[in-house]
Parts: sequence; structure tokens; C-alpha cells
Amino acid sequence: MPNSLMYAEDYFVVLETNQPEQFLTASELLEKLQLILQQVNPQDLPPDVQKISGLAEQAQYLKDTSCELDLGPGQYLQWYAVRLEK
Repeated sequence: MPNSLMYAEDYFVVLETNQPEQFLTASELLEKLQLILQQVNPQDLPPDVQKISGLAEQAQYLKDTSCELDLGPGQYLQWYAVRLEK
């Protein structure tokens, strides 16, 4: 029987253009995604994200279904679930 910790998404490592890697909680990642979504032109978002109304819902969808957001040429935002406990 698999350990439930294998499926926990409590912490994420976030990789961003010209920034050191960051470790964020799930709620901190959602806040970061919402801030970035506010700054991105809605037309530049993936079509599946454009269909969702509300920044909080879009951020939750991205957290649950993706691990990166295209921010334009030479820019990136990636997040991966990590386990910080041994």
C-alpha cells in the first residue's frame, strides 16, 4: 500500500527567470500564480485557462494541472511538488 506522503502536494519548488529557486507552500504558490495572472495579458494564457473565470480559479487550475506557465520569450515560471520531510 503506497504511503499517502507520496501524493501530498504541500510544498513546491518554484523556478523563475533570473530568480533563485524558492520553496513555497501550496497557498503561497496559489498567491504567486494569482499575482502573475494579474500581470499577464489574458490573450496570452493557454486556451484551457482562458475558459476559467476568476484569478483564484485559474491559479488553482494551473497548480492542479500544470507545472509551468509560458511568460514569453526567454521567461519562465515552473513549479514542482516536493517533499521536504524524510
